[in-house]
Amino acid sequence: MTPPNDPRPRDGQAAPAARERIAGVDAARALAVFGMLTVHLGVGSLGLAGLLGQEAADTFHGLARGRSSALFAFLAGLSLALMTGRTRPLPGPDLRRPMARILVRAIVLALLGMFLDLLDAPVAVILAYYAGFFVLALPLLRLGPAALACTAAAIAVAGPQASFAIRSAMGGTGFRENSIGGITDLLLTGYYPAFTFMAFVVAGMAVGRLDLAATRVRIGMVCTGAGLALLGYGGSWLLLFPLGGVDRLASDVAASTWGTSDLDTAALEPMRDWVVEEMGNMHGQVPTDSPVWLLIASPHSGTSYEAIGAIGTSLLVLTACLFAAERARVLLYPLSAAGAMALTVYAGHIVVMAIGGMSFEDVAPFRWEAFVGTALVACTAWKLLLGRGPLERALGWLGDRGADLVPDRIGPVRQV
Repeated sequence: MTPPNDPRPRDGQAAPAARERIAGVDAARALAVFGMLTVHLGVGSLGLAGLLGQEAADTFHGLARGRSSALFAFLAGLSLALMTGRTRPLPGPDLRRPMARILVRAIVLALLGMFLDLLDAPVAVILAYYAGFFVLALPLLRLGPAALACTAAAIAVAGPQASFAIRSAMGGTGFRENSIGGITDLLLTGYYPAFTFMAFVVAGMAVGRLDLAATRVRIGMVCTGAGLALLGYGGSWLLLFPLGGVDRLASDVAASTWGTSDLDTAALEPMRDWVVEEMGNMHGQVPTDSPVWLLIASPHSGTSYEAIGAIGTSLLVLTACLFAAERARVLLYPLSAAGAMALTVYAGHIVVMAIGGMSFEDVAPFRWEAFVGTALVACTAWKLLLGRGPLERALGWLGDRGADLVPDRIGPVRQV
């Protein structure tokens, strides 16, 4: 029985505070969704960035690619921590109802993800992966921040190496016709493989177990985030360029392609240029023809360097949003409102893209601004007038019904 002076909820019910929105987290979630929307609509949709020149548009698009989906997964983990006790993980018996809610949400997200996939919009839908991440995270819900941080570090360091070895043994996996085709895609070969993305989820869970209102915690998040971003992106750059990793990679690819790496400078230079270009064209994991690919930190490369760097940027974005939400709450309200309805915005933009036959290859300046502006206005009005977003309300209701199926207490086994 829970002691009378223990502030934790009884019988697995969520504490009132656990259901309160954190405006800064919602704002960060909106930035994650808008970042993914940037990638889905393509460089040609950027009007304001495009006015500054193609280089500015490419830079904005490049900053969003990969990091936004990583931030989305990171915030998913943070939400799991908020749902299961915040700074004090719920004990085993009290976890039954929250776990039921999470499982129901996972099922609904998987079904919604499959539906969106059937619309054939040129988008790698993340929701089915998201559902899988929720299930994979269930055994970790009892852990505190230190254990979760160590687990995230282990996944970030060992996961990409293990994935490379397993995929090398598997050989070619063929072209993916859908965003996700099964458990192998979820774990290894998909656009958002768990061998990398669970590092973001678990890191988010670790942060969710901290007191996000504490200045000391926020300073630690900034310092840690900056250090991880420097280690991930800076370390990769150092190994690839000043220390010659790109040249080694070009030689390895030449050996794999042509059967020899003994090329003169004139022949090696085009291969080197191709390798540098190919670094930006990853789709969940790196090729297995050379282990040097594991040194890159490009978006969606699924390497340790990318995971470490993206966790760092996620920490920086979250901390900035937490500070901004406190100091400019009214100005940031539309962004927080959109973040509180992230699932509705995400699903809605895919439906609109499918109906309109839109693609990331389109040249349609200011389309991105139109999508984002519409989302901000519509979400602000909806939240002021109706509260929770439509998909969020449905997901919450279904989760609560699933939790209602779990008994508050499990009585002693009757002796016979």
